[in-house]
Amino acid sequence: MKKSRYLCIAALLLVAACSGPSKRFDQQAWDYGFQKSEYQGNGFSHLVYRNNSVQNSLVLHVYLGGDGTPWIDGKLIAWDPTPRNPVGLRLMALDDLPSIYLGRPCYHGKSITHPCSPSLWTSERYSAEVVDSMAVVLQEVIRQGEYQELVLIGFSGGGGLAMLLAERFPQTRQVVTLAGNLDIQAWVTLHHYDALTGSLNPRNINPLADKIQQYHLAGGRDTNIPPQMIKNAIQQQKNSQFILLEGFTHGCCWEKIWKSMLECLSKACVWKERTSAL
Repeated sequence: MKKSRYLCIAALLLVAACSGPSKRFDQQAWDYGFQKSEYQGNGFSHLVYRNNSVQNSLVLHVYLGGDGTPWIDGKLIAWDPTPRNPVGLRLMALDDLPSIYLGRPCYHGKSITHPCSPSLWTSERYSAEVVDSMAVVLQEVIRQGEYQELVLIGFSGGGGLAMLLAERFPQTRQVVTLAGNLDIQAWVTLHHYDALTGSLNPRNINPLADKIQQYHLAGGRDTNIPPQMIKNAIQQQKNSQFILLEGFTHGCCWEKIWKSMLECLSKACVWKERTSAL
């Protein structure tokens, strides 16, 4: 009886996954003309979405999305944490250079596949296990495309992952975070959340190499990850710039400035620490 109940629950989750956030994410990627591939990481399957750039470039832009919805109403663990508001996907749609959106373990319809467990999108969402698996996939993408330089671009929790991945790849040239969760301890304290036990805190990593140019964008009206939290988190980072966009919230309005930001990246531009409207 117990086994039958579990099978029924698994079947219901599978049906839900076919019509939930993962399906909507896929549809949006399809609408943008992105190609979807599946890669094997370190024990986990990952979905990778690739744009159709025709430019011949040795530089790869890697987009890392936010945490999505690990919890529903802060009480129930979500059955599918895939982002419902895919900011990273929309940013990549504005990018003309070769770009990928690198999916996390257990996201994009993979939440009920072995060895996934809810801890990997809740308390351990930034764990070494997660970062290791993503790094394996990214290394394979680099090998296949023979890319020589990386630009890591992370929104919200993806910003923290960008920092954690950057130090693993000698090809990293630039890191861009938008409303990045760069200090998870300060973040859980601010919101009175449970500690992210088992996760790596991006603030605690050693400063990235001087050759890596960092841009950390913050929204002036962001109450989820306030600008001062980002500014404090990057104090030890040597080649970093803090850019405050006064009217922006956590999820809005990064697409409006993204073309300008991409142009800046192509020129390796330098902003002094100041408020900016790009």
